This record gives sequence, C-alpha cells and structure tokens, in this order.
Amino acid sequence: MEDYELLELMLFGAQPRGDTKPTAKALLKRFKTFGAVISAAPDELMDVEGMGEAGVVALKAVRAAAVRLSREELLERTVLSSWQQVVDYCRSQLAHEKTERFHLLFLDRKNALIADEAQSRGTVDHTPVYPREVVKRALELGASALILVHNHPSGDTTPSQADIAVTREVVAAATPLGIEVHDHIIVGREGHSSLRGLGLL
Repeated sequence: MEDYELLELMLFGAQPRGDTKPTAKALLKRFKTFGAVISAAPDELMDVEGMGEAGVVALKAVRAAAVRLSREELLERTVLSSWQQVVDYCRSQLAHEKTERFHLLFLDRKNALIADEAQSRGTVDHTPVYPREVVKRALELGASALILVHNHPSGDTTPSQADIAVTREVVAAATPLGIEVHDHIIVGREGHSSLRGLGLL
C-alpha cells in the first residue's frame, strides 16, 4: 500500500462521504513523508485543502498509537538487547519535532525500561539540560542506568560540541553514584547518531 493510500483510508474514516485521495496527495506534497504528515502540528495540517478537525484528530490518533505500540514493545524487552527498537522508538517520538526536545530513558539493573521522561523542550537548535536534575530523577526512580536522547530538527544528527559536553557532564555526575550512562542518541528525520558508537562517550 502506498503512503497516500494509507492516508486516504485514515482520512476516509473521518470524512466518509468525500474523495480523500486529493487531500492525501496534498498532505504528502506539503510534508514529503508519511511520518512528517502524522507528526505535523494541527494548525499546519489544517492549512492543507480538504483537511478538517476530524481528519487532524484521525492523523494524530495514528501517531499516538504508533508511539504507544513501540513503547509497549520496548517495555517487554531488555533495552540493550533490542537496540534497533530503542532507536525506532526514539525516532517515532522525536524525529519530526520542530524544536529540540531532550528525553531520558531510565533503566533498571537488568537494563529494562523503567520510564521515558521529557527532560526539557528548547528552541530549533538548543535545549537546556541540567546534569544534577538528571541524576536526581534517576535516584528518585531507582534507575541504574540512563540513555540520553534528543532530536536535531535540522535533520543533521552530527553531535555538536555542546551535545558532547553535556553528555560528559551527566556521566561525571552519574558515575560516582553508580549510575551508568549507556549512550546519547541524537535523532533526525533521516537517521540517528550514537555518541558511544562514534567513540565520544
């Protein structure tokens, strides 16, 4: 099934009496990919001819369902043995965001996911991170390990010097307390980078 056909089906449920193919194709023309369509802001979706509130709700419900499904699949596994699922989950959450968002994945002693929490939301190219707050929350949850995750809205997942510095600050704050930082993943529309994989952690 083509992307526009899937969008047609989703929109037909919200608009059963009209032809949804032109709207589906207009959405893909505007946002380029299926993921970008369902992640677009409601006001941006409403700018597309043929879109109404019911259609927006249908698209946002699909995105919420996709993120929830990937999270539930991740909760059933040891995170470090299902790394691609970790990456897929992070990308489903953050890859199409317009501003930087910083998330923390808290893990138990068996490297199972305890919680995924948003640490902060920033601008298009910066988000503030406070290492003491990160470690404090890990202690509150009884976490033994962390994975840092944030997005680059530009799409370029190359770590900045600030990304590298804050990662090392979190490691420095967490290590004396017995909390391991497994990785810092940066996600974008087309892929991801791992600071550990790049030898920067």
